[in-house]
Amino acid sequence: MPQLRYGRVLIKLGGEALAGPTGFGIDPHQAEVAAAKIREVKEAGVEIALVIGAGNLWRGADGLAHGMDRTTADHMGMLATVMNALALRDALERQGVATRVQTAIEMRAVAEPYIRGRAIRHLEKGRVVIIGAGTGNPFFTTDTAAALRAMEIDAEVLIKATKVDGVYDSDPEENPDARFFDRLTYLQALSMRIGVLDGTAITLCMENDLPIIVVNLWKPNSLTKVIYGEKVGTLIFH
Repeated sequence: MPQLRYGRVLIKLGGEALAGPTGFGIDPHQAEVAAAKIREVKEAGVEIALVIGAGNLWRGADGLAHGMDRTTADHMGMLATVMNALALRDALERQGVATRVQTAIEMRAVAEPYIRGRAIRHLEKGRVVIIGAGTGNPFFTTDTAAALRAMEIDAEVLIKATKVDGVYDSDPEENPDARFFDRLTYLQALSMRIGVLDGTAITLCMENDLPIIVVNLWKPNSLTKVIYGEKVGTLIFH
């Protein structure tokens, strides 16, 4: 039986992972599909934490374009991530995966407050931990929240699960000749200003030697291949 390359991971999902064909809202069926992919990794014996975005429910840029205050727009986005976290928890638990939601903004009626030690204890007991509400602060993306939480819980890798196969030099959906990179250094990723992950998150990982792997969530067994160390997606490291 192949040996696991990573024993504890943090997976960053975009909110679009829970959306239906329109790209907006929460589609229960899509949530079940995403949960099944996470369950496969969990059943391999990996400890999993998740950070999820909110692009399917709210895009702060739209509010800013109409003059909305940035802090207000960001707080709305944080609340939207909690809705996604609850939907994903429900889908996971219906598939038999013990799951806890923790939030950076306290809302004890629906989730635990994020406490590092408690999150690690849940992981050690075999529970999936979904961390919502970003960092709890405006002006930070959920990518940055994912990098921060990955470091705090001592994850061995940050997996950015998206809808493209990895990092390209341009949008592969618009440019069929886009160049694919199977490996980049942190500095190369920063200089390219890759759209799939924000610069603050990359810098945080670089300063703490945390590898990043960008993969296509929807490709069969993509997450499983990552945890077994198979070559898939784009590795961003030194």
